[in-house]
Amino acid sequence: MRIGLMCALVFATACGDNLGGSPDGGGGDDGAGGTTPRVLSSTPGSGETGVAINSSAGVTFSEPMDRATLTSGVFTVTAGGVAVTGTVIATATTAVFWPAARLPINTELTATIGVAAKSANHVALAAPHTWKFTTGTVVAPGLAVGLGTSGDFVLLAKSGIVNVPTSLIRGNLGVSPITSTAITGFPLTPDPSLQFSTTPEVTGRVYAPDFASPSPAMLTTAISDMELAFTDAAGRAPDVTELGAGTIGTVTLVPGVYKWSTALNITTNVTLNGSATDVWIFEIAQGLTISSGIRIVLAGGALPKNIFWQASGQVIVNTGAHLEGNVLTLTQATLDTGASLNGRLLAQTQVTVRGATITQPAP
Repeated sequence: MRIGLMCALVFATACGDNLGGSPDGGGGDDGAGGTTPRVLSSTPGSGETGVAINSSAGVTFSEPMDRATLTSGVFTVTAGGVAVTGTVIATATTAVFWPAARLPINTELTATIGVAAKSANHVALAAPHTWKFTTGTVVAPGLAVGLGTSGDFVLLAKSGIVNVPTSLIRGNLGVSPITSTAITGFPLTPDPSLQFSTTPEVTGRVYAPDFASPSPAMLTTAISDMELAFTDAAGRAPDVTELGAGTIGTVTLVPGVYKWSTALNITTNVTLNGSATDVWIFEIAQGLTISSGIRIVLAGGALPKNIFWQASGQVIVNTGAHLEGNVLTLTQATLDTGASLNGRLLAQTQVTVRGATITQPAP
């Protein structure tokens, strides 16, 4: 039983071992200077049974693809002819369809990649690629969100990083597309290579797109990977919805996907209890606020690298509070005085750190 192709999201070349259903071209030259893309493998495999109901469906392509063409209208999954709602997460050579809800039990599903899927050279599949698989009744262990190269940073932001001394940050910092002028509160010392800078409050390197090559291209990829990870986390089918009506505390949470259509406020300590391979994903439609002095506590061997807080609104970790895990926010994130984080802050606007401590988790 497989839960999907998440390994393909982070630089794998193939996870399945079945070429799937209908023919999709032989990979020859199309006569216009491009090669016809092919589907090399699909997951779950064609004809596979007993597939976990929290699975994804995915493919690996023979060559880099135009990610903009790999949409939920091109990569479809149906059950009894009825479309399954979901989100497509595409990298250069893979695409994964994550259903918005658990798949129906004991049901045959059909997955299709349409001919509107095109390679990076704008060559379409020669024919649709279709395969079938059948679910069982099992729920498989959850899979971590693929961070790609954004995981190389402890702080990553698109519009700036603001520090109010004195903070202690263990890991690399990066901004893009904004330049290094938007990194404030840190005295930056350029490395002789001019590819990065250093600063006393950071145990790591500081990168910006106005530094020397290869930093600009590296940051562009990291930002793209951050955005992809946000979409991935937001699209997972929830196990629990609206817990505590958006306010939780003094509770122990087992591994799984938790979803709120509101903001989430954590007002007393919360414990995440699970093993070193268990995964927690928190999907929050608005902001995340952790009250002053409150702690997220890990138990049973749980690791911060396997915890993901996806918030469409502002993330605020108040004075003296402690957070565990990777924060993916569509807006901005703030750690107030004395706050701490074992994890990452990956923000699509700005990160503000006021005398806080942030430690990038071990791989």
